[in-house]
Amino acid sequence: MAEENTEPTTETVAAGQLRAFIERVERLEEEKSQLQEDIKEIYAEMKGTGFDTKAVRTIIRLRKKDQAERQEEEAILDLYKAALGME
Repeated sequence: MAEENTEPTTETVAAGQLRAFIERVERLEEEKSQLQEDIKEIYAEMKGTGFDTKAVRTIIRLRKKDQAERQEEEAILDLYKAALGME
């Protein structure tokens, strides 16, 4: 009688690990989707109270950058505006 090998094979280990990674990503995608919906609701609330959401989005984008990066961006923008006679 042949002895059965009860050790997991490389394929079963890799499949289990792959499944775990995929399930983690799926859970995070669900959370991300919910967070995006929450953010959308906040913007709708801001708009409902009279805030300019386009300006708010710009502020949020700028706050993600460090001061040097913001200053460089503003300097380039000023240069381009001056070149186009917009100042």
